[in-house]
Amino acid sequence: MTVLVAYDGSEPAREAVAYALDEHSDDEVVLLRVVELAGGATDAGLELVRESLRDRREAVSESTADELDDLLDETDVETNLTTVVGEPEKEIVSYADEHDVDHIVVGSYGRGGVSRVLLGSVAETVARRSAVPVTIVR
Repeated sequence: MTVLVAYDGSEPAREAVAYALDEHSDDEVVLLRVVELAGGATDAGLELVRESLRDRREAVSESTADELDDLLDETDVETNLTTVVGEPEKEIVSYADEHDVDHIVVGSYGRGGVSRVLLGSVAETVARRSAVPVTIVR
């Protein structure tokens, strides 16, 4: 079984990683970091944008591995770290569809009511759009 964990560096995301490592210790765990495409790049040349995204993706991959060293060092669970560029909601669901992921784990800030409606929720959107089960860790 392959479990995809969305990781953005936040405390809820770290809790999602810990949950996945604990609950899915016999499975492959894929940690997915989505680098959001920053606005304002429309005036820049396309090749400059591509180079910038490549550099940013590499930097984020390295920092993510460093951030998770303590959690990953304490486990024998097979993990893979993948970094993609795009909108988190779309990239998480898309990655799961394209890579035969069996389960998705995402962290949530636990916002409810008006704040969730105004701010939106990556976890909620992933849960609604995913073809596989989604666990939301709060």
